[in-house]
Parts: sequence; structure tokens; C-alpha cells
Amino acid sequence: MILKNLLSILFIALCSQEVFAEKQARYLLGVKTLPSNQTPNSYGSYAKGCLAGGEEMLENGPTWQVMRLSRGRNWGHPNMISFLKRFSKFVAKETSWEGLYIGDISQPRGGPMLSGHVSHQVGLDADIWMLPAHNLKLSKLKRESVSSIDVRSKDRKKINKNWTKDHMKVLKIAANDPIVERIFITAPAKIYMCENETGNKDWLQKIRPYWGHNFHFHVRLKCPEESKWCEAQKPTVHHLSKGGNGCDNTLRWWVTTALEPVEIDPNKIKPKPKRHPKEFTMSELPKQCTSVLNSK
Repeated sequence: MILKNLLSILFIALCSQEVFAEKQARYLLGVKTLPSNQTPNSYGSYAKGCLAGGEEMLENGPTWQVMRLSRGRNWGHPNMISFLKRFSKFVAKETSWEGLYIGDISQPRGGPMLSGHVSHQVGLDADIWMLPAHNLKLSKLKRESVSSIDVRSKDRKKINKNWTKDHMKVLKIAANDPIVERIFITAPAKIYMCENETGNKDWLQKIRPYWGHNFHFHVRLKCPEESKWCEAQKPTVHHLSKGGNGCDNTLRWWVTTALEPVEIDPNKIKPKPKRHPKEFTMSELPKQCTSVLNSK
């Protein structure tokens, strides 16, 4: 009887661990400190996937520094790492900045993160600080404490004095790289660029307004040709999918209607809340992510 009870307890414990692990995909992938020993591949979508054979963005380079090193999110698909090196080099050459302060890219094996981002899961997203990189000799400790700058006014309707013409040059350099899919930034910044670009505005098609991007801008790369299981970004409906640059009247929505208070109807049935991406289980991620997780 005692042996039977012990076996039952052990079975329950093992099952509990299995259920916990299955429900906590972010804890499984998020604690890995090294990439998988596999051929580089991005599996799944930007917000529901993983990264095989990730490459590290070195903490320091001739034209960049990685910030917040304690997060361990300076890993990406080789396409992203080569892009960031190329991008920072052009920025140092074409602007007054010495290069770039690079924020989060991805975890060593991608996937849902323990905290923060919903995307950045396949090694093809990177955050670039709005703070101009004028000192590329910051210590590791300093990079944990220094903050980026806000380029948006307090009323959220326009840019502030922190914004410079070099910010626009930096974004244009990124947008003109053919490997770039989209760039997310605060709406007032796009409005400014639409109003102040005097030449060809086609590059502004890649610049997309989005909330929470006033301290950094977010660069998203296209799926690598060899990553056939990488889910490409869905085409934007409306004028942008037809070749427009987004510099029309619809852009004003972000600084007008979108900022108005929302009246809540107490009699309206609330829709069932969607599960947060952080709750994804390993079985819900692409099947290849299991081998990414288990790779030595």
C-alpha cells in the first residue's frame, strides 16, 4: 500500500510538471541562454514562433552598442545581425550619430518572453533607441541605467524638441534597405516625415504608426527566403496594400479620434478576452519549436 501511494504521488508530480511545462512555453524558451545547435531558421510568425540557430549581436561594435545586456535579448536570425551592422555603419557615415544604441532583438531561441514584448519571437525584430548614439564607450553598468528619450509631446499629437532631422535620416536609411519589411514608430513622427520629405516618399510606406514607439522605433525584417516555415507579415489592408505611402488623411486618426476618451456602454456585452501570446503552450507554437527547445 505504501509503495502504491508513493507511486501515485510520483505519477501526480510528474503529470503536474508536464502540465506546468506545457502551459509555460515562455519559461521553457525564455530561460535558454544559448541558441540551438541548428541551421538558422525562423519558425512561425513574429508573435508566435521561435528561432533556430540564432546568432549573437556582440555587445560592442565600431558603430553600435547593445543596451540592457542583463535581459539577454541580443540574439537574432543572421539576417538581422548583418542588417544591424550594415545599418549602424550607414548611420555613422550619413548622420551626426556615431552609430546606434540597440535595444531588444530576441532571446537565444526566440519564442514568447518572460516579460515585455509580444513579438520579437523569430529573431527578425529589433528595437533601436531614439537616443542619438554619441558615446559608444558606455560601460555595462551604464547601459543598465541610462534611458532613451521621448520624441513625442505630452499631448501625444506632435513631436517634441528631442526630435531632430537626423532621426528622419536614420529611419530613411533603414526603410531603404530591401530586407526591411516594416518600421513601427509613434504617429507624430510619421506625420512629421510625411510633411517634411521633399523628395520621393515611397520609403514612407514602410513606416507604420503604432502605440508605444516614442522612445524607440521597431524594425521588422522580411522572412528569409530559406525559412519556408516563417509566416510573412500579412499585407496591410487599405491604401498601403495598393502601393500608397500612408501620408494621407487617415494618418490624422492617430492624433485625433484615437486619442478621444472611449465611452463604455454598461449594457453592452463584453467580448470574451483573447488569450495573451505569453500563455502559448509549446504545442501551440510551430512543431519545429520543440526541436529548437530540446537542441543541445
